[in-house]
Amino acid sequence: MNIDDKIAELAAKYNPLAVEILKECIRIPEDHYKEDPECGMSNHEGPRLEYLKKKIVEIGAVEKPEDVWFDEYGNIVWTVQDHDDGFPVEKKKVIMFDGHTDTVDPLPESWKDVIGEGIDCFKGLTDPEKVSEEALKGCIGWVPEKKEWHRTIFGRGSADQLSGVVSQVITTKILLELKSLGSLKNIIIISVGTTAEEDNDGAGPRYYFTHTLPESGWKQSLVPDLIVLTEGTGHSERSQLGIYRGQRGRMQIELEVIGKSCHGSMPHMGKNPVEWGSRILAEATDQVIRGEGILDHEFLGKGTRTASHCHVDTPSFCAVPQRVVYRFDRRTTVGETPDQCVADLEGLPSVAAAREAGLTVTVRIPLYEKLTWKGYNPNNEEVYMSWETPEDHAAVDAFVKSYKSQITERAPEEILERTKHIIKREPYVGCFVFSTDGVGVPIRETTEHKVDEEKRWIHKAGYTHPAMIGWGPGCEQNCHCLGECISYGEFQLAIAVLARMPSIYRDITTSEE
Repeated sequence: MNIDDKIAELAAKYNPLAVEILKECIRIPEDHYKEDPECGMSNHEGPRLEYLKKKIVEIGAVEKPEDVWFDEYGNIVWTVQDHDDGFPVEKKKVIMFDGHTDTVDPLPESWKDVIGEGIDCFKGLTDPEKVSEEALKGCIGWVPEKKEWHRTIFGRGSADQLSGVVSQVITTKILLELKSLGSLKNIIIISVGTTAEEDNDGAGPRYYFTHTLPESGWKQSLVPDLIVLTEGTGHSERSQLGIYRGQRGRMQIELEVIGKSCHGSMPHMGKNPVEWGSRILAEATDQVIRGEGILDHEFLGKGTRTASHCHVDTPSFCAVPQRVVYRFDRRTTVGETPDQCVADLEGLPSVAAAREAGLTVTVRIPLYEKLTWKGYNPNNEEVYMSWETPEDHAAVDAFVKSYKSQITERAPEEILERTKHIIKREPYVGCFVFSTDGVGVPIRETTEHKVDEEKRWIHKAGYTHPAMIGWGPGCEQNCHCLGECISYGEFQLAIAVLARMPSIYRDITTSEE
């Protein structure tokens, strides 16, 4: 049996194991919910990560227990390679798998109140007859037919993105089992499950590229040729399991307005930051509607900005508040810079008017200073870069060829029928709508980087990064939603393609050298 057929066979064989591990990763926070309602969320991933570390060893996803560990940041890292393939370690192709292990707030009561008691955010589907199908359809972008719910994994983190991390686990198991067929010949896989991505996009890989690599002296066996982001690449109106080669960046902007508090019965004695801040907010909205400062890119799309949070400091409901802080979520496309995004708000006439009226107005990029579950303080500006892997890069070619091997040529027809053919026979190449860990990878160009030219890093606008490709189970429109889910079949095919890709990438890049 050749490697293509064997990978397809093992992806099907281990699909029940993948489902079992994913369901447990989703369920674990329930055990800790009373003492820690944030368990499983950003900076509270510990119990889930301890389970994964134990399971990786138990199922043979690494050769030795010491091949999986936690770094100082709190990421789980495991590596696999063929130590007997005869190739020098420093010259091997290094492929990094990356997926985040945290989820957004599970909101257990909301799942029951909106969808019904038949789907639990931790336990998944418990009773299909107690589910409001219409409510479920109203919550998420892609919903399998009811007759397929028993082959569907529901729960917080199923689509975003614990299924991606579990696909990494099963893939390294398959690659180790197929060493005799060359699955790992001349290849090192560094697989990472990151923490706090939902709160601080890309900070997990940023730690790797700003600490682990420099501290190693840019050891070439640790420098990735390619990063695979296993965040969901499905789209409810287009195709599940897309091949994504780029995404917009993201940043947070804070607008702080400090006024003068006084009793609400005599507001003329104070300076109301909420009322002045609301004028700024309204003018900022009009600015976006007019498209001022917003650029568009033919591939990654248009930049966006939206007010995403508000906090008011006030002594009571019958007082003029002392302070208001607004947060803006700014998605940046090619050509948009953090400094200009701040300047666009700073230059609003309403900002100048508030200052003239005696209020203090500050527009800034906030720092992320929450400690990870391991106690590490990232202390980074909340700026996350856009990236794009060229369409003609070997990484794109490798994924297209792997897709054709495992889906075009070998996907069971029953899987395509069960998913209503939203998984296409031919690959779709596009880009992410939302953010992933990829936005934390690009680093500023410096003379300190010692990256071999053969690794084909991408250089653009003063930044550099390895080629990156998004590939993972899960529909983008299901993420962060009540009722999020993925299908068993989608999970199986995602693993099959991920397992076939490394050796194809090796063959393509070796022939080009």
